[in-house]
Amino acid sequence: MAEEGDRGLEASSQEEEEEEEVLLTPAQLIRSLEQAWMNEKFSPELLESKSEVTECVMEQLEHMEENLKRAKKGDLKVSIHRMEVERIRYVLSSYLRCRIQKIEKYFPHILEKEKTRAEGEPSILSPEEFAFAKEYMANTETHLKNVALKHMPPNLQKVDLLKAVPKPNLDSFVFLRVKERQENILVEPETDEQSEYVIDLDEGSQHLIRYKTVAPLVSSGAVQLI
Repeated sequence: MAEEGDRGLEASSQEEEEEEEVLLTPAQLIRSLEQAWMNEKFSPELLESKSEVTECVMEQLEHMEENLKRAKKGDLKVSIHRMEVERIRYVLSSYLRCRIQKIEKYFPHILEKEKTRAEGEPSILSPEEFAFAKEYMANTETHLKNVALKHMPPNLQKVDLLKAVPKPNLDSFVFLRVKERQENILVEPETDEQSEYVIDLDEGSQHLIRYKTVAPLVSSGAVQLI
């Protein structure tokens, strides 16, 4: 009987631990989404797609909506949880909208980067975004031909979109917060009179710095754009 009781306590303890892990998962997901959103919002270029995070968040939103439907009406907690659902939904939609806007703005360069990426290198586009970018480029080319190019001399009826559409400005400056200490970060000179120099980024410190200097650190998660 004692053994059965011990087993029961162990099973109960395991269930409690599993429940705690499940409870932590939504918070971790939302935190990951918020970090991806801030980075995407302030980065001049399109960053790697976080499609797994967005899909999990959408599933979590569905569960939260179902729980709210079952909750008692008039409960103050329901109003608070509904506000949180709307906040998460806003962050998610803003993140996806920001990515679509960048694809529309830089589509030739994004597709060229996708075409030339090394084998095994992660794609910056989700499958849906890749399909959208290709369709957007095809529609743009068709529109240009029908509206302008067909009325021009034959030798001027082609346009190089890579040259016609400006690239993301990687020389723009961004604010960031350091999550992991970084040493020996090479900073390029701003003028011809200056020379290259090296800096250390302490954990928790905030900086205003040229984006291309810290682009790899943004991708790795070592720094957070703010």
